[in-house]
Amino acid sequence: MEVRAHLRYLRIAPRKVRLVINLIRGLSVDQATEQLTVLPKRSALPILKLLNSAIANAEHNFKLERKNLMVKSIIANEGPRLKRFQPRAFGRAAEILKRMTHVTIVLEDPKHVDAKPKAKATTPKTVPAESVKSETAPKQPVAKTPKLSTRVKKSPTDQAKARDAKDKEIRRQGTS
Repeated sequence: MEVRAHLRYLRIAPRKVRLVINLIRGLSVDQATEQLTVLPKRSALPILKLLNSAIANAEHNFKLERKNLMVKSIIANEGPRLKRFQPRAFGRAAEILKRMTHVTIVLEDPKHVDAKPKAKATTPKTVPAESVKSETAPKQPVAKTPKLSTRVKKSPTDQAKARDAKDKEIRRQGTS
């Protein structure tokens, strides 16, 4: 059973949030909570709140136990950017992008597996041989080129000699 929770418009850059979420991906909920409480990053507190929200959703809505939950996936995508301008020399302006993050967390209870219906195995339809029209065109004989010796590493001069010998064997048009 999967439980999702979303955090939208977090005013921290996604690059900084990913440093925190990479630490808790794949951990049990209790280990992730311990990790986030001692982490000295600014984004640790909002991620901890999101994790607690997902845990509450799992317990209240799906009647799952906290001790069985694991962080299946957690993703930090980029949200909208606020554009601000900083005055610079000679009357110019430098753009400053204040980035936002959308975070999605998915918790999973491995003991509570969904029983999804399996798709039917479809067999390919066979067409009777009588109904298939075969257009047999006369096949052109393919000129076979002589193979070089069996995969032996040759020096560049040996390769050049083999190419020259091969060129002599090829029959060119207009010559007899």
